[in-house]
Amino acid sequence: MTAPQARPAQGASTAEQPWPVRVVATKISDWINRLGSIWVEGEITQLNARPGTRTAFIVLRDPSADMSLSITCSPTLLRDSPVPLTEGSRVVVYGKPTFYTGRGTLSLRVTEIRAVGIGELLARIERLRQLLAAEGLFDPRLKRPLPFLPGTIGLITGRASAAERDVLSVAQRRWPDVRFEVRNTPVQGTTAVPLVIEALRELDANPAVEVIIIARGGGSVEDLLPFSDEALCRAVSKATTPVVSAIGHEPDNPLLDHVADLRAATPTDAAKMVVPDVIAERALVSELRGRSASALRSWVQREMHGLAQIRSRPVLANPLGAMEQKSEEVTRLLANVRRDVQRGVAAEQTTLAHLAARLTTLGPAATLARGYAVVQRILPDATTEVLRSVQDAPPGAQIRVRVADGAVRAAVIGKD
Repeated sequence: MTAPQARPAQGASTAEQPWPVRVVATKISDWINRLGSIWVEGEITQLNARPGTRTAFIVLRDPSADMSLSITCSPTLLRDSPVPLTEGSRVVVYGKPTFYTGRGTLSLRVTEIRAVGIGELLARIERLRQLLAAEGLFDPRLKRPLPFLPGTIGLITGRASAAERDVLSVAQRRWPDVRFEVRNTPVQGTTAVPLVIEALRELDANPAVEVIIIARGGGSVEDLLPFSDEALCRAVSKATTPVVSAIGHEPDNPLLDHVADLRAATPTDAAKMVVPDVIAERALVSELRGRSASALRSWVQREMHGLAQIRSRPVLANPLGAMEQKSEEVTRLLANVRRDVQRGVAAEQTTLAHLAARLTTLGPAATLARGYAVVQRILPDATTEVLRSVQDAPPGAQIRVRVADGAVRAAVIGKD
């Protein structure tokens, strides 16, 4: 068995019970009526207020998106406006959305129109500036450095504008081989922001483009409003390619200047910042080469002078001189030692000779030479002893008589 199909809710449309067009239109009208009256801001792109009619038709466009809304109002609101309202005027309207069931169209029935003045625009820009600054979009640490010599430069500017002419002419004069990817877009009005963002994304996705310039000449605050748009500022902050803002002149300060990686006072300054001057760079290279050569020569001369000083030192000029000097000193000391030793030996030999002479004089040999003799008794065991008394030499005893030149043996025959 198959599961039973769910029944449509009561009042819901089905293929078998479709809603008539009047029911659909009525239901849509009921839902829109619940919204009530609202305030809406936008820019007038079409204004149709024919004389004698009771309704004026206006097309209100979003400044940052390709969206518009139809508005109806009494022609009196346009005539009584303190500021003349024309196409391009920035307004804030108060009205109630209405769905016309007869034509199936949506419109905003307006009962009040206020032109947005310069003061209000500046105040909104200031509030947006504070918001973006609080989110960190202006942080200098997020700024990316520009390449020294970009291969291809992306340029977003108005078609045949003075800004385009200034950037291209100045860049090509400074570096003739520079290449550009130009995207011409409106630089004011309701279509400027979405088209500039589209061109920015296209150039950012191109790997050959190394830097992007967004350029426009000066203008009024209203003319420069697209470059203070939140969507454009966030698109620039998300881009991976460095972006240079060259909007207006020195007094102009749209929010794009704070978000971009580099702000140029004018489109001409942007070209000078992005493209180096080939003549100046070549002169700088020549100067640096000269300075490098001079520094190298000075370094070589300084090192040669230092080497000459080292070579002139005695230890290197005559490496064996110190050894020869020490050798001579050793030879001299050896001679002194030999002389002192010989002198000491001679003195000791003299002293020894004197002592020997004295010893000879005092010795028994000298006594014997003077006529004395030493008489020794020969004992039975063949040993001898000095004969000191006649009692020790009885008759017949063997004696030995030592004189200066030898000794004789004798026998005792008597004693006196």
